[in-house]
Amino acid sequence: MNRNCSGYSSRRKSAGFSLLEVLIALLVLAFGLLGFALLQTMNVRFVQSAGQRTQATNLASDLIEMMRVQRTATLNGGAYTSASFNAGDVAATASPCTWPVGADATAESKNIARWQCQVVKVLGDKASANVSVDDGLVTVGIGWGDERWDPDNADSITTFTLVTRL
Repeated sequence: MNRNCSGYSSRRKSAGFSLLEVLIALLVLAFGLLGFALLQTMNVRFVQSAGQRTQATNLASDLIEMMRVQRTATLNGGAYTSASFNAGDVAATASPCTWPVGADATAESKNIARWQCQVVKVLGDKASANVSVDDGLVTVGIGWGDERWDPDNADSITTFTLVTRL
């Protein structure tokens, strides 16, 4: 019989973790945490982009509801059909938007000015809108620069279009 003098070497091999096993476990944990951090940053970016899309949806619906209130005038080429604007045409200020004054300061022109100002305030300086009415079919397209959605192409414009019949 060949016996080891110490008497515990065979038990010692299975008694605990080796340093190599601990390092591998830490490496796997580090990769998992790195993936989780990347997931969180992507989540924040997509949530902010989705918030802008929701705002664009609400703004387009808001204009269409104003058109429905003045349905006959809108179908005959009323003021709401001129709500279109290009990027940079409307400046959003820190204070509430100023209403147009003078002879053309109708309720419709005030509503259009307020709506345009809200679009630019919510969606940024690159925001624009295209409104058209064709035989009762109303199309409201709102565009804005969404750098969060495509960070590689920061100048790309995201567009939301809502079409309805008055």
